[in-house]
Amino acid sequence: MGPPGAGPLTLGTAGHIDHGKTALVEALTGVDTDRLEEEKRRGISIALGYAPLVLPSGRRLSVIDVPGHERFVHTMVAGATGIDLYLMVVAADDGVMPQTREHAAVLAGLGVDRGVVAVTKSDIADPAHAAAAARELLPTAPIVGCSVRTGEGLPELLATLDEVTEGMTGRGADDGAAIMHVDRVFSVRGAGTVATGTLWSGSVGRGDELVVHPAAVRARVRGVEVHDQRVDRADAGQRVAVNLVGLARDEIHRGDVLAAADADVAGSFILDVALDVRLHDTPRVHVHHGTRETPARVAWLGGRFHQLRCKEPLLARRGDRLVIRQIAPPDTLGGGVVLDPAARKHGPSREVTARLERALRGDPEPAFPDLSRIPRQIRVAALSPEAIELEGRLRAAGVDAPLVSDVDPSLLAELRAHGRAERVGRVAMHHDTLAAVEQTVRALIARDGAVTLAVLRDELNTSRKYAQALLEHLDAKRVTRRLPDDSRALSRRASG
Repeated sequence: MGPPGAGPLTLGTAGHIDHGKTALVEALTGVDTDRLEEEKRRGISIALGYAPLVLPSGRRLSVIDVPGHERFVHTMVAGATGIDLYLMVVAADDGVMPQTREHAAVLAGLGVDRGVVAVTKSDIADPAHAAAAARELLPTAPIVGCSVRTGEGLPELLATLDEVTEGMTGRGADDGAAIMHVDRVFSVRGAGTVATGTLWSGSVGRGDELVVHPAAVRARVRGVEVHDQRVDRADAGQRVAVNLVGLARDEIHRGDVLAAADADVAGSFILDVALDVRLHDTPRVHVHHGTRETPARVAWLGGRFHQLRCKEPLLARRGDRLVIRQIAPPDTLGGGVVLDPAARKHGPSREVTARLERALRGDPEPAFPDLSRIPRQIRVAALSPEAIELEGRLRAAGVDAPLVSDVDPSLLAELRAHGRAERVGRVAMHHDTLAAVEQTVRALIARDGAVTLAVLRDELNTSRKYAQALLEHLDAKRVTRRLPDDSRALSRRASG
C-alpha cells in the first residue's frame, strides 16, 4: 500500500448528476462538500467542494467533488485540471449516462488515466449492468460496487484507492517554483484576502513573496492552511488556502495564477498545442486551462498540431494540459498539451511541424528566434494595416493605456511579436511609452537614489495602479530591484 510519506495526491470525483458523488464523498470523509445554500435547496452540486481523505495505509488525499449537471461542466473542468487520479461514480440504477461520458472525455483530455469506478446505489439495483458499461468506458479502472445507505462496499473502495495510489509520488516531489491556479477568493474579517486552489508545483509557506498573474501584483503570505488545518508550509499536490497580505479582495480573481516571483508564468493569447482531436471543421472552440476558460479561434498546423488564438489570455507553461470544448451545442471534444505557450501568429509549414515535433519530444530549444535582432524597419513593414492602426492608438494613449480585454488579441499579439507593444499588468502599452517610462525611472533614481510608487505616479500624472504595474514590469525586466521599503533602485545589471 502507498505509505504516508509517498506524498500528497489530489483525487477528483466525476460522473452524472444524481449518481451520488457528494454523498459518497461524505460517507468516505465525513465532510459534506455542498456548502452553498442553493446547493442544499436544489439538492445538486453547483460549485467545487473539498474534503480530506485518509486511506487505510495512512496515505492522505485531497478530494475535489465536482458538479455533475451539464450546465456546470466548465466547473468540473476547473476542478479536474489539478487532480492526480479520479473517482468515477456511476449509479447502479442508471448506468453510464451523458455526463459520465463527457467527464471521462475531460479526464482523457487532461491525461488523468488512473482512478477507480464506484458503482453506487448497489443496494437498490444489480450493479452488474452499470459495471459492464463502465468497463467499456474506462477499461483500465478497477470497479467497486457500494452503497452509501448500507455502507456495503465502502471498505473495499478505500482499499482499492490505496492499491491504485501505490507507487504514485504525487506533485510534492516537484521542487520547482510555486504555482497555484486560483479557484476561489474570499475575505476573512481581521485576516484579509484568502485565495484557494490546488498547488501544481513547488511549495508555499508563511513569509513567501508571491505574484498574482496576469496583473503582476505582489503579495506576501501571512498564513497557509490545508483543509482548514494551519501548516508552516504546503507542498504541491495539496488543496491550499493562502492568506495574503498587501492584496485587496478585488486584485485577485478565480482563474488567476498565484506564483513565486521566479516562476515562468505569463499571459498569452496565442498558443501552439498538440491535440488528441483534429479540428479542421471547428474554427471556434472553448479552451479550458487551469481555472481559466476562453473562446478561441483554431488554426490547423498539420497533423495533431494546432494554434489556439484566444480571446482572453491563458496562463500556461510548456507541457501543461488543456481541454477543448465545442461551443454549440456544448460538448467536450478532447484535450492536449501546450508546446509553445507564447507563440506568434503563423500557419503550417515544414519548419513549424519539425519545431513542434521537437517540442513534443521535450527539446528545450526556443520556439522562435529573437525578433529583437531583426531591424525595426523590417518588422514594422510586416505589420498588417489593422495592427498599425492599433499601434497608433496605443502610442496616443501613453501610460493611460487600454485594457488588454479591450483590444483585438490577434492584433496585440502581432504588435508584441514585432516588438511594438507589451502587456503591462492588465493593459497593453506601446514600446516607446515603456522606453520613456524607463528613462524617467532611471532619471528619478539618479536624482533621489531610489524611486517610490507615489513619486512615479505623480511624475507620470497617472493612477497608483498604473504606476505599480509599470514598476512591476521594470522589476521583471531586471531594470529595477525592489528594496525593503518597496521603493526601487537600479538592478546591478542595469547599473552596469
